[in-house]
Amino acid sequence: MERTLKSQKLPKLPKLDREPLFVVVLGPTASGKTALALAIARRFRGEIVNCDSVAMYREFEIGTAKPSAAERAEVPHHLLDYVDPLADVSAGEYARQARRILREIALHESVSQESGQRGHLPIVSGGTGLYLRALLEGLFPGPQRSEELRENLRGRAEKRGTEHLHRILRRLDSSAANRIHANDVPKVIRAIEVCLSSRQSSSRSSRPITRRTMTELWQEGREPLHGFRILRLGLNPNREALYARINQRAAKMFGQGLIAETEMLLEKYGAQARPLASLGYKQAVQFLRGELDRESALRAAQQAHRNYAKRQITWFRREPDVHWLAGFGDDPDIQAKAIAAVEQEV
Repeated sequence: MERTLKSQKLPKLPKLDREPLFVVVLGPTASGKTALALAIARRFRGEIVNCDSVAMYREFEIGTAKPSAAERAEVPHHLLDYVDPLADVSAGEYARQARRILREIALHESVSQESGQRGHLPIVSGGTGLYLRALLEGLFPGPQRSEELRENLRGRAEKRGTEHLHRILRRLDSSAANRIHANDVPKVIRAIEVCLSSRQSSSRSSRPITRRTMTELWQEGREPLHGFRILRLGLNPNREALYARINQRAAKMFGQGLIAETEMLLEKYGAQARPLASLGYKQAVQFLRGELDRESALRAAQQAHRNYAKRQITWFRREPDVHWLAGFGDDPDIQAKAIAAVEQEV
């Protein structure tokens, strides 16, 4: 199938007499988003923009299932291996960078000499739902950050655990708590900060005191992405088959050296490196600290990835106008259906 697609003549993308197209490939972890994005990129002179928050970080390889070196050489990739392990990238910063890159790829608005004028098809691929929503819909104009409050909340998390913070968030904003996992401490802290800061701002005004939640503010004042037509392609494989693939992939990561990679990263950067709290790496850290044996760490990683996939499915079901594909992204039949959907739009 791949040889057939490569041998076909590449279609000409339309002139800029209408808004350019870009494709979003979304779906749960291990559903084959990378394979599908690559197939579309090969067919339509595409360039892939990463939308996985952990894959943005340099040196985190095994636990992120990034595209191979050969795949990256074949198809241009963006926002991959882009961030220092000790840095923190917000959804807003991701959206700003991704929007700039989309225009560079599709609209000849390059700001860097090496990019040149391309006019290619942008393909956004990844499973971080919040980052995708920030890119497409924009972010709310939330309160300024308070380092004093953040330090207080970090201290609580260290003393009483991440679930303690998550319970606080659930009392303040149950919708945000449903979207944000308890282990994602930076996002939990930001959501709590938004709720508390907005209440303090209201108390200093002449209006009655009302607590504004992150969910409420999210609906106000956003700046959606303009200037593009968006085709959302969603992968929806059989749940049992997806979970089996998740288990196999986690076992493969452990077998290929995830623990050794984690040990190296832990020694080099310490526990402050945010990706070390992500799925797979977190369980490897627990093994290295003697909190879990190897088999228990693997089972915990598998369970955590399955739980994450379930949350992703729930999240992406709320995305509008998704063209759902009932299978995995590396299935030639699914790739053919996706390519046909793109051809109708170009």
